[in-house]
Amino acid sequence: QVQLVESGGGLVQAGGSLRLSCVASGRIFSINAMGWYRQAPGKQRELVARISSTGLTTYADSVKGRFTISRENAKNTVYLQMNSLKIEDTGVYYCNLIASFMSVQNYWGQGTQVTVSS
Repeated sequence: QVQLVESGGGLVQAGGSLRLSCVASGRIFSINAMGWYRQAPGKQRELVARISSTGLTTYADSVKGRFTISRENAKNTVYLQMNSLKIEDTGVYYCNLIASFMSVQNYWGQGTQVTVSS
């Protein structure tokens, strides 16, 4: 069983910065990718950023140039540095891990609230 624990969410003003962390623990054999998704009330969950096991990164167009995803492999930890935050960045941010061993498994954290005020 794999557990993902997010931290770093909170209330920030527009233009400010926030750094999210996600620590994975448990039965992990091979990580394909780790990433961050977010969901605003009334909207579908969307991909924010993802980093593969080889370091390849993917970003949503709306956060390119403002957010940076990174990973500390030895600790199975992924970070999301969020700069120049906008009100529309508000939402619940979920850590995601895709692992493969015999089969592909998809794991989610409990989510951490990010609220950007004007």
